[in-house]
Amino acid sequence: MTLEEAIRGRRSIRKFRRDPIPEEVLREILDQARWAPSWGNTQPWEFVVLTGNALDEFRTTKHRKMVAGEAFSPEIPMPEVWPEHLNKRYKENGKIVLTAMGIAREDKEGRMRLYENMFLLFDAPCLVVACIDAKSLVEYAMLDIGLVLQTLCLSAHDKGIGSCIMAVSVGYPALLRKIAAIPDDRRIVMGVVLGYPDPDYPLNRFQRVRADISEFVRWVS
Repeated sequence: MTLEEAIRGRRSIRKFRRDPIPEEVLREILDQARWAPSWGNTQPWEFVVLTGNALDEFRTTKHRKMVAGEAFSPEIPMPEVWPEHLNKRYKENGKIVLTAMGIAREDKEGRMRLYENMFLLFDAPCLVVACIDAKSLVEYAMLDIGLVLQTLCLSAHDKGIGSCIMAVSVGYPALLRKIAAIPDDRRIVMGVVLGYPDPDYPLNRFQRVRADISEFVRWVS
């Protein structure tokens, strides 16, 4: 697989087979990810890997919280206001997802089933949680977390393993801290699920859309 094939071919997987990923493969992915660049080579990232019973407990308890209507409280606040052109892309992606699943906009039950699938982490057999020291310079650490997670996802794709970076996975940080023994002096940033993709699931096959470079590149000479 070439670098271009990895970049263009990697996508967010929204349904996984339950087959566990061998530990040696996960270690290879993490070992490659550590070569991601970071500000001043500070490498501020720390990872907690949940599999097996720990992940099952987290998955089911989180789902119960969602059904009960417990609000999210991520430690990195979710954006509340988007510039119009970004909000437009977000809404268009939502329409594409619903269309791929054959769910009408007014089909509340169908949409709820889709959300429940997301809260259950798409049946992924592995969740990697990225944390930073609570004393870190957050703005720079966020850049570094983004870089290392992209590197991790590309490494996984190269090995036939799908990924999805999921804000919903860190929406209940107190639960994560309890199950994964994450100390209070660490800030929970983001989670990425890993697993073998279900090739027949519609959301793993729909046509993806990206903005043309003319929309976000300005040339100066």
